[in-house]
This record gives sequence, C-alpha cells and structure tokens, in this order.
Amino acid sequence: MSVQVEKLEKNMAKLTIEVSAEELEKAIESAFQKNKNKISVPGFRKGKVPRKMVEKMYGKEIFYEDAANELIPDAYENALDECGEDIVSSPKIDVTQIEAGKPFIFTAEVALKPEVKLGKYKGVAVDKVSTEVTDEEVDAEINKERERSARTLEVTDRPVKDGDMTVMDFEGFVDGVAFEGGKGEDYPLTIGSGAFIPGFEEQLVGAEIGKEVEVNVTFPENYQAEELKGKAAVFKCTVKEIKEKELPELDDEFAAEVSEFETLAEYKADVKGKLEEKKIKEAKDAKEAAVIEEIVKDADMEIPEAMLETQQRQMVDEFAQRIQMQGLTMEQYFQFTGASYDQLVEQVKPQAEKRIQSRLVLEAVAKAENITATDEDYEEELKVMAEAYQMEVDKVREMLPKKSADQIREDIAVRKAAQFAVENAKEK
Repeated sequence: MSVQVEKLEKNMAKLTIEVSAEELEKAIESAFQKNKNKISVPGFRKGKVPRKMVEKMYGKEIFYEDAANELIPDAYENALDECGEDIVSSPKIDVTQIEAGKPFIFTAEVALKPEVKLGKYKGVAVDKVSTEVTDEEVDAEINKERERSARTLEVTDRPVKDGDMTVMDFEGFVDGVAFEGGKGEDYPLTIGSGAFIPGFEEQLVGAEIGKEVEVNVTFPENYQAEELKGKAAVFKCTVKEIKEKELPELDDEFAAEVSEFETLAEYKADVKGKLEEKKIKEAKDAKEAAVIEEIVKDADMEIPEAMLETQQRQMVDEFAQRIQMQGLTMEQYFQFTGASYDQLVEQVKPQAEKRIQSRLVLEAVAKAENITATDEDYEEELKVMAEAYQMEVDKVREMLPKKSADQIREDIAVRKAAQFAVENAKEK
C-alpha cells in the first residue's frame, strides 16, 4: 500500500491511497465467497457456480463494490499512520480505479488540524463571578426537593389542568385522513412540559376523563416530515388518567425526612452551604470559560468546514446517546419537537465551533509553555479510569491502544494548559 498527500486550500488535503492488485484480488474473491449462495445461474445449484461464470454473465464489476467496501477501512487507517498528517475530520472517499489485475486506487479528502497563531494568553482580564447565595436560591432548591418528595395522587373528580400528568390516546388527521406516526395509545404526557407541538398541550386543559376532545394545531414550517410541514391537523384525544403532585409541608418533619437534620433551620443552612460550594465550582468553570474565550478572540486560526461538520455530527451523536439513556429514540424526539437531524446539526454549529476553538488554543498554549502530561499524571488518569470501569489499573493499561494512550496524555496537557491560563489571568 502507498499513500500520497496533496495539500489543498483552507487546511484541506487529498490522500491518494493505492492498494496492490493482489490485495484487490483477495477482496474480490472474498466478496464472491460471501455472495455466491445468493446468485442464480441457469444449470448450476446456488453456491456451486464458478466465479468466472458469474462474472461472464453479470460482468466483472459485480463484486467491485463489496471488494472496495472491504478494502477501504483498513487501507485508510494504514494511510493515516503512514502519511503522518494530523487529520481532524471524517474522510470524503472517492474510488478512482478499481479493475481486476490493477491496483485499487481511491482518494480521501480530509481536513488537517489548523495552525493556531496565539495572541495574548497570559494576563487576560475577565469579570469576577459572584459566589453569593441568596435566600431565594435556597428556597428554590428546597422546593425541588419538595417536588421530588411529592406524592402522586390519582384525580377523578375534575378535568385536566396545567401541570397534570396524564395518560391518553390520540390520533392525528390532516384533511380528514389519518397520517402515519400520528397515533398513540396509553401515552404519558405532562401538561405544560412542551413535549408536543406548540399549542397542543394547552388545548387539553379542561379535558375530562373518557371524553374525546379535538385539538387543532398547525405543524411548523420546519417540521421534519415533509408531507406535514405547515399543515393544519386535528388530533382526536381521549384522556384516560389524570394524576397530580401533592407537595409535603415545609416544616421540621419534612427536613427530617429528606436530610440528616432534625429541624428546618438546620436543613436550610446545609442547603445553603452546598449551594455555596456549587457556586464556587461554577465560578471557577465560568472563569476558565471566560479566559479561554478571551484567548480565542486574540488568536488566529482557520477552521476547515469538514472539521466543523465532523464535530457537529459528533455532538448530535452524543445528544442521541443521552436521550436514549432516558428511554427516547431520536425518531421520537424529532416527531415530538418537529425538528430534523439536519436542523439539529445546524443548531449545534456555534457550540461545535467554540469547542474546536477552545481545544486548539489550549493545545497551542500547552505547546508554547512546554506543558505536557507527566508519567504521574498519566498513571493518575489510569487509576480514575480503572475505578470507573471497576478494573485493575494494569488491565486498563494493557487494553489501551497507543492512539488512546496518546489521546489521554494530550487531554491531560490541555487541562493543565487551561489551569495555567486561569492562574495567569486577572479579574476586573
């Protein structure tokens, strides 16, 4: 295998990757073996037809796509190691030559990590963040605990009101015709949660158990389902259950139930102390974010579009994992919110750009100040990982590929660079 690198404009590069004809032949044969039982040729039983007969009948190209798909991943990974470039995006692959008996050639257009020209990064001035805790904040925190400790009561003697937890059946119609994905049974919905299309939940206020009500809404113009964009719809809804929360009284008994303290006064004092600790940490994080933002403002870098797109998609994937942990699929999320995948990708663009800029300037600070991860730093990180995965440290060390180990050291250096920048900053 060989790889050639052509540098393009705006921190992009094209890798031309060549795989030997012998390797291509192996991949074509592998594709044939995987597919031969699916191929029908008159006069032969399935799985018994010779490859040359299949190629004569269907063309030699019949196995090229599968062969290419088998070769590209490993060849691309090997090319990354061989070329020595710092690639920061998913590749855009284009096959330029695939023919039996000849080398397999494809290109991968990728983004390269941009160079960062630092401006001022020591002694930047940022606003001081207050760590004062108000009585209102203490009360709000205690009310959250009251919400968590609330009893759920079934309601049968009144209609739905805002804040109720309901279970309902519904079916949606556009121009009198039911549409796909518009039906739900025994669906849990908290009124006022904003989980459904704007205007939907408000119209359920006043609905009575067992009585069908019609909810009239208009789908947003940016709704993910093309056939529903901007369309007026009628949902026939039947509320089957109503439940409400009953908050506990705010007294010594409540304090004793939710904490280690006997009196409400002691509990409030403890809540205030914990809020102060939280605010101190938040102030520290806010100061770090502000310092990095100032360093970014004074730095110069050109972020390739492909690098930004890769980061955006990674952030959407992270979001998908988080909501899946809450029992919601992305399809359901898109249906309930009216958003689409592309809209979500575009929505995270500013945060993605900020994340890239922050990382790049901190890497540059680490380089400028010769900040690295020591062996002690690395071992400490392995201990944290071992604890999280409930494994022995030596086992974690053995399992980590070199790339992952290098990434951990880079992450440590970036964190130390952030700490260096904060320590050298000034408060206004």
